[in-house]
Amino acid sequence: MNIKSYQPRKLSIPVTELEQASFCQLDDNLRSKTLEEEFRSGVKWQKVPNRYLKMSPAEIDSEVKRMKSIIGSKLYILGHHYQREEVIKFADTTGDSFKLALEASKEKNAEFIVFCGVHFMAETADILTSANQKVILPNMAAGCSMADMAPSEDVQDAWNFVSSFSGNYVPITYMNSTAAIKSLCGENGGLVCTSSNAEKAFAKYLEKGKKIFFFPDQHLGRNTALSLGVNLEEIKVWNPFKLNGGLSNEEIKRAKVLVWQGHCSVHTRFTVDQVEIAKNEKHAKVIVHPECTNEVVKSSDYTGSTEYIIDVVSNSSPGSVWGIGTEINLVKRLSLENPDKEIFCLDPIVCPCATMYRIHPAYLLWVLDGIAAGLVINQVEVDFETKVNSKIALDRMLEL
Repeated sequence: MNIKSYQPRKLSIPVTELEQASFCQLDDNLRSKTLEEEFRSGVKWQKVPNRYLKMSPAEIDSEVKRMKSIIGSKLYILGHHYQREEVIKFADTTGDSFKLALEASKEKNAEFIVFCGVHFMAETADILTSANQKVILPNMAAGCSMADMAPSEDVQDAWNFVSSFSGNYVPITYMNSTAAIKSLCGENGGLVCTSSNAEKAFAKYLEKGKKIFFFPDQHLGRNTALSLGVNLEEIKVWNPFKLNGGLSNEEIKRAKVLVWQGHCSVHTRFTVDQVEIAKNEKHAKVIVHPECTNEVVKSSDYTGSTEYIIDVVSNSSPGSVWGIGTEINLVKRLSLENPDKEIFCLDPIVCPCATMYRIHPAYLLWVLDGIAAGLVINQVEVDFETKVNSKIALDRMLEL
């Protein structure tokens, strides 16, 4: 068989990754600035009408409340756990990305679904909601650095190469990916997974002797495979910047799991040293997200999804001490909701998720003003074929 090689893509760093450091600080004061102040730091956010640039947080707060009351039951606002407090307080429901998309699909009377999250989340909501519902993303520049590391065309090329080289591979994609990649998985016998059901997704195929090509987070893929007993030597990283992923034919043949070279800008900041300091100096239990490196996961007491972290910490004993390795807005919220416990972020340098941070309250007000005026601003729409195949991949996940 004549197999074409995979041609590497040009080395580039997503803008979302570059902006991450812009919001890191030594204290935990995450108070929102005006949009005008935010733009001065050089961020590449979506432009808005001038009237929103100088509005104070108090003015925006008052106007969002007023718009919500005017629009009424036609509006349903979703707030991801990583959103800043000034935004998430307006959410009708909060949760992780898939939970929010499912909740939106149940709200049949809501014509406008405003997703305070990032682009791939809004796409998933559009896939699951009905045709008469409009999914809106307040800031269209709110992507996801991890998802941006796996452009759909590059993943398609890599899949074409690997699947033609070995027909035993099955594609699995993390929820943090484009609708096009979810569609690819649906077309090719694979599925979508979340951090909470990744083990079930991997086991479904590994138990049948299948190999897995996992997109786009190498750390979740590696941690999941190792937890199921796959040897580290059988897990290979696909580097999209190298010919044939930087792998030899023999490595592709012998691998059980290929993981795309992507990562989360927030969770890869956590280190083993931070875990040891939390344990030894603060006598804390440590819980981290599986998007952290395997070294951090192995040195922690607990590892699990965002919902798992919330559940474990919230139901722990009064007086317990917790060092948490996940996004700072969620950690701060958990601390406020659990005053009987000591809760802190492992990283002393406070770095909110730069992509979630792009949902500034002024953007939320802008799209609500549009709805009230009969305009749909920033609607996210997935084409029909992509919707169908993505839904297949999502349904396979639900069957787990």
